[in-house]
Amino acid sequence: MAVEIPPLLKPSRLKRRGGLWGECMAEFLGTFVLIAFGCGSVAMAVAALPGSGRTSGPTTFFISSGDWLLIGWGWAFAVALAVYVAGGVSGAHINPAVTLAFAVRRKFPWVKVIPYWISQVVGAFAGAALVYAVYHDAIGAFDQAMKGPKTNGHTLASFSIFATFPAPYFHGGYWGPLVDQIVGTAFLVMLIAALIDLRNMAVKANLGPLVIGFVVAAIGFSFGANAGYAINPARDFGPRLLTYAVGWGDLAFPGSLAGAFSSYWWIPIVGPFIGGIVGVLVYDLFISDVLNIRAQTGALQEPGRTRPVEEE
Repeated sequence: MAVEIPPLLKPSRLKRRGGLWGECMAEFLGTFVLIAFGCGSVAMAVAALPGSGRTSGPTTFFISSGDWLLIGWGWAFAVALAVYVAGGVSGAHINPAVTLAFAVRRKFPWVKVIPYWISQVVGAFAGAALVYAVYHDAIGAFDQAMKGPKTNGHTLASFSIFATFPAPYFHGGYWGPLVDQIVGTAFLVMLIAALIDLRNMAVKANLGPLVIGFVVAAIGFSFGANAGYAINPARDFGPRLLTYAVGWGDLAFPGSLAGAFSSYWWIPIVGPFIGGIVGVLVYDLFISDVLNIRAQTGALQEPGRTRPVEEE
């Protein structure tokens, strides 16, 4: 069907979009979709549902695990849809940590790394801007009804729609959230590497994006509460830029709340970059190297494998 669709622009104007420029456009749109649906699901849980009268009060949210399930599955579907959108053009990294890990261990061209990063951050900013435009009234009503500390009239709860911050039990420390981001992103990249590895049990029939979405859901359900499971520098940094521009002030940059945490903005950037490299190295050390050796030696499948050994 794709070959039957006429180009929107004249072919002569499309040539430059066939290479890196087109890949950056895909990364922009994929990350835009990711944030629009991901942050949109959080906006639903935090501001829109309470403000629309569908909860017991205008500021009632997170009263049960159901709210977290809404957000967890929201981000899972957001990732799946984003990969379906951009995967055929750019590979749908939609995450600077994935781009870096693939450059380190998957021969992704280093010359493309910075352009991909810029496209991902700009796409994330645009996605957050869309969510803010759609839910501006709900967010305003929520912040007005909320009591407690406010920054330029905005609350930490409404900030959570867009960007992340550490749980109170870290007492403002950096190491706990940093380790959390390293672990979460390491699992993300390790599992992505496994799911796309054709030598392993790679997902077939174009179900890869959906299963990667399930991976994000699993990380959110298992490791999400510590620091909001950003596990993606663009996912946090782009929306954080948006919140700074529209009035959240110090909550966005430098990422500070008096008596709770300070200068947090770099944690969801550095942690995922480290975690992504750790994740791909762990997969390669424990799994990829074994598969390589088996392929080189022609070793038969070990007992217990689901694939039968074919006799000559």
